[in-house]
Amino acid sequence: MNTTLGDDDLLLVIDVQNDFCAGGALAVPDADAVVPVINRLTERFDHVVLTQDWHPAGHSSFAKSHPGSAAFEAINMPYGPQTLWPDHCVQGTIGAEFHSQLETKRAELVIRKGFRAGIDSYSAFFENDRRTSTGLSGYLRERGFNRIFLAGLATDYCVYYSALDARRLGFDSVVIEAGCRAINLAGSLDAAWSAMADLGVQRLGDLS
Repeated sequence: MNTTLGDDDLLLVIDVQNDFCAGGALAVPDADAVVPVINRLTERFDHVVLTQDWHPAGHSSFAKSHPGSAAFEAINMPYGPQTLWPDHCVQGTIGAEFHSQLETKRAELVIRKGFRAGIDSYSAFFENDRRTSTGLSGYLRERGFNRIFLAGLATDYCVYYSALDARRLGFDSVVIEAGCRAINLAGSLDAAWSAMADLGVQRLGDLS
């Protein structure tokens, strides 16, 4: 793979927020380790976009919104299967803020997702119904980007769904493994890497 960066390359940083980091409501193991990696990557790219989980209180993906259910259970929603999560990244809370050490000033766009109360959103491109667009794909096309490098949290959920959608939408999609960490719920990490490989998502250890 050619790792020489051009003006049509973009770094997409997924959900590096307090609730997914150490001490957060839905902490991903070793999540804080991605911050210095992503900060270094940010300096390499001329174009950076961030995503931010942004749930209203009582969001339908929260286990507490389904009495009798527990976090990490799977239920069926009108749009399909949905994992239930602890309350996290609630709009306006400290947990929803970006990690305090994350370099954000060079970001050209912040995409907020998951703000519709009745539907979750893993991908940077679509809500979990797979139809409702965030508008990111149109932005990337209008700007002339062709190759999307992804890093952030978590490898097997929001990074994974975003990488697949980028590929399906016709972009070259590259996941930078050093800049990601996984939840790995019931083998979800291996399944994610396998599905990404099958669709042609490229896996890069790091960008030196």
